[in-house]
Amino acid sequence: MTLDGKHALVTGGGTGIGLAITRALADAGAEVTITGRRAEVLDAVAGPRLHPQVMDVTDEDSVTQGVAAAVTAHGPVQVCIPNAGIAEGRALHKTDTDFWRRIMATNLDGAFWTIRECLHDMRRAEWGRVVAVSSIAGLRGLKGASAYTASKHGLIGLIRSLSEDYLGTALTFNAVCPGYVDTEIVTRNVASIAARAGVTEDAARATMIATNRHNRLIAPDEVAQAVLWLCGPRSDSVNGQCIEIAGGQV
Repeated sequence: MTLDGKHALVTGGGTGIGLAITRALADAGAEVTITGRRAEVLDAVAGPRLHPQVMDVTDEDSVTQGVAAAVTAHGPVQVCIPNAGIAEGRALHKTDTDFWRRIMATNLDGAFWTIRECLHDMRRAEWGRVVAVSSIAGLRGLKGASAYTASKHGLIGLIRSLSEDYLGTALTFNAVCPGYVDTEIVTRNVASIAARAGVTEDAARATMIATNRHNRLIAPDEVAQAVLWLCGPRSDSVNGQCIEIAGGQV
């Protein structure tokens, strides 16, 4: 499969799942704009076909200007990967509005603004791929994480609606829904879960691993390869789908 001549934009592309997706797209020949809030993180992974662009998905102006700068530098965006997200749990009765808005601003508002800005180029080109990185929490309730779960359900709703809007065209909209992936987010959440539940970090990690049906953490590249396939020329008839990557049925 080749993505030669395509310009892809990946939010949160400097670490974790986003970085794996970024590298997979570049290996397939795409020019990839990697966005994030920290220039030093982006610069550390930049290279041939990997182009850093500082952009804060929680700020509409930053997204508008960031996508415009990427288009000026590398041409129209034809592949859009809204990946940037935060995964934090908190019981609803302990959730204040600031926490709720912070989750929504990153996981849902950011995806909305990013897709909207990239869609202009796709409509003109009459070809495009949008693959949002959701979560198994987008398909079922995740205990102790109501805000996160709602944001990921909302992201899937956005993708499904867009797939209907552009049905029958060469623009497709899909989502991948990973379980627990072996990234820094899992490492950080181990300590958080252990503190909240009053258990050891080993026990907290085991709890997350057990949520994946095959009883292991998922490698970031497993997610990246699914995204790569959805961006390719032989996935034209896959549209409005939520691909579970969780070791079994969710």
